[in-house]
This record gives sequence, C-alpha cells and structure tokens, in this order.
Amino acid sequence: MGEQTQLAGSEDIYSRKILTQLIVLGAAIIIVGLWQSDFLSEIYLKNQLTHVGWFINGGILVLFLAGIYHIVREFQRLSWEERAISRVLQNLDQGVLATEGAEARSLMVRRYLALEDLHRQHAVINHSALAATLVALESSRVSFPKFVHNVLILTGVFGTIVSLSIALLGASDVITSTTEIGGLSMIIHGMSTALSTTMTAIFTYLFFGYFYLRLMDAQTHVVSRIEEATSRILLPRFQIEPEKAAEQLTHIVRTAAALVERLDKSQAGYAEVAEDMRSLLASYRDEMQRNSEGLIEMTQVLREGFRLNDPKR
Repeated sequence: MGEQTQLAGSEDIYSRKILTQLIVLGAAIIIVGLWQSDFLSEIYLKNQLTHVGWFINGGILVLFLAGIYHIVREFQRLSWEERAISRVLQNLDQGVLATEGAEARSLMVRRYLALEDLHRQHAVINHSALAATLVALESSRVSFPKFVHNVLILTGVFGTIVSLSIALLGASDVITSTTEIGGLSMIIHGMSTALSTTMTAIFTYLFFGYFYLRLMDAQTHVVSRIEEATSRILLPRFQIEPEKAAEQLTHIVRTAAALVERLDKSQAGYAEVAEDMRSLLASYRDEMQRNSEGLIEMTQVLREGFRLNDPKR
C-alpha cells in the first residue's frame, strides 16, 4: 500500500515541465527577434539579388516548425500518460476499479488489462517481453522528430553549398569582365546567403536538438514509471507465485488420483455385473435345457398313453 501511494504521489508531470520550458524559451526568442528586427532584416531580407536565400531559409523554418509541432504533441501525450499512470495507481491504492477515471487508450491502462487477461488465462507473464514491446511502440512515435533532428543541420550545409555556387558565378563574371559590377554584387550576395542559411540551420538545430533530447528523457521517464509500477505493484497481484503454483499442481494431482480410483472402482463394478450376467445366462440355459427335456418326456408319455405312433419310425 505504501509503495502505491509513493508511486502515485510522484505525479510531477515531468513532460509538462519541459513543455513549459519550450514555450518560455520560444517566447523569449521571439521577443529577442523583435528587438533585433532591424539587424535580422539586414541579413535575411535586404539586398537579396535572388530568392535562393528566402527559399532555403523558409524551407529550414518550415521543417523546424513541423518538428516542433510534433514534439509539442508528444509532450502533451506524455503528460496525459503520466496522469493516467497516477490515476491507476491511486485507484489501486484506494481499492476501487483500477481503470476508473483513466483513459482506456493510455499505456498504463493497456498494461493493466494485458496483465489481467494473462492472469485470467493462467498464462506465464513475461515482463521482459512486455517492456520490450512498450519500448518499441514508443520508439515508433518519434520517427518524424528523429528525421528532422538528423536532417536539419544538413539543410544549412545545402544552403551554404548553393550560396557558394552563386558566389562562384559572380566571381566568374568578375574574371570575365573587370568592369562588371553585378558580378561583385553576386559574390557578396552569395556569401551573405551562405551566412544566413548557416546561421538559421545552426540555430534551429540547437533549439530543436535540445528539446528532442528532452523528449527522449520524457519518454524514458514515462516508460520507467510504467515498468516500475508493473514490477512492484501489478505483477504481485497477477503473477502466480511458485508456492501457489505447487499447491495448485498438488491439488490437480490429488484430484486426478481420486478420479483414477473412481474409474477403477467403476470398472470393478462393471466386471461384477458382467460376471452376474454370465451366471444368469448359464442358469437360464440350464433351465431351458431342463424344460426341454421335460417336454420331451411328457410328449413320450402322451404318445404311449394314447398309443400314438412315433413319427421317427
């Protein structure tokens, strides 16, 4: 009972705290961006001879925001999972239905129902297999954030390569014609675009990478709470102890022995009945034989009395 109260009381909503950090840090970055809007405008918006910088930086931001959206959704789901864990443990501590008030789709409720079903079927509960299944399920939920985390920094490298290519085109124009001012402007534009795309990619990668790692921590926290509750609270309720299993096996063996003994007695009774039937049939045959002989003698007497001829003659 004390362990249940301790585990249920640890509802600090770890995921919610990290989500709050993300919101606060994002708001701070927006405020700083508005404060330095003139400087950012000089880097990203002004004196853009081509739209390459806008496209690359826009693509980086779109990829970054899509990944952040999925991370926020995962943090919300994990905080919901933590509440479900605490709810189930509180219900067990209070002696009411474990799933009462908890969402049926939550991992903790599904774990409880799985253990209950295995116990009902008298099956062996493999905790390691259940834990591996849960880890695999959680890993599949963060495939897109993992993709963004791995690709985001490469977008900056791609932007740098494209921008340097533009700068080389400008340099080619300068070499061809020493009076070509547009070529020099293209070189400056390419270097500026390379700088801006690299800055965008590095900044977004650092921000996204930090909260991606915190998402992994939050997932680990939820999984560890479920496995701890399973090993310390749920398994003692549903797993058959060796002593109880031995007692049940002994009871089954005794019942089987009693059934075999009853079958032996039944077979002995059937043998006695069969013997009685054979004796009865033998007595019946003897009686029929005696009656037949008597009838023959009576017939002979009647023939002799009435002086009838013997049909055999």
